[in-house]
Amino acid sequence: MIDKVVASAAEAVKDIPDGASLAVGGFGLCGIPVSLIDALHQQGTTNLETVSNNCGVDDWGLGILLKDGRIRRTISSYVGENKEFARQYLAGELEVVLTPQGTLAEKLRAGGAGIPAFYTKAGVGTQVSEGGLPQKYDADGNVALASLPKEVRTFNDADYVLEESLTPDFGLVHAWKGDRHGNLVFHATAMNFNPLCAMAARTTIAEVEELVEPGELDPEHIHTPGIFVQRVVVATSNEKRIEKRTVALRAGADR
Repeated sequence: MIDKVVASAAEAVKDIPDGASLAVGGFGLCGIPVSLIDALHQQGTTNLETVSNNCGVDDWGLGILLKDGRIRRTISSYVGENKEFARQYLAGELEVVLTPQGTLAEKLRAGGAGIPAFYTKAGVGTQVSEGGLPQKYDADGNVALASLPKEVRTFNDADYVLEESLTPDFGLVHAWKGDRHGNLVFHATAMNFNPLCAMAARTTIAEVEELVEPGELDPEHIHTPGIFVQRVVVATSNEKRIEKRTVALRAGADR
């Protein structure tokens, strides 16, 4: 078996060129491959297309690439936590392909399974299927690029829209544990989009919190088999941020 471990995050991402497409794991601030994103940022890679549920926040995750103008286009589901994202989108600096969350997940899964396209009910009768969603504005606030209509077919008296799968150039994922052969285990909700991004990408790079030797992972507990992973690196940052903190007042405390 091939030992897929590389010495550093910088080495792991060094061949990602300008203009590459990236599938990036994470949901909100959970399960983000921070070490790999930081290495890509330090490398200076630009003109990127990202595929991710969201685009980080202003100072974390993909948000650090976005802030420096390194992302030209993103395919995402939720973008409401990033003020710089909104500014770039409305100013015509960023192309945004808004995609229903379940559809985005299936686009990645289908890409990893070798399925070129699929039909889904999500988005039928809306601009998702009928076209017209603003993808890019010009500097004056006019729609410069809008989504095109998609094929709709009827099955068993219900309409479905045709969605194409995604197979980005590279996948960046964060796992709890991984071995030298690329087998990965994700912890709790950090699993989110990570296994799907690992499946879909042509070259997948996994940062792991704990590197173990082959045979130490229970085969029945492996979430992503090593066949989908080309490189493994030990994460240099395992900081877990909380996106929104809500606390209750103690009894008798001043409001």
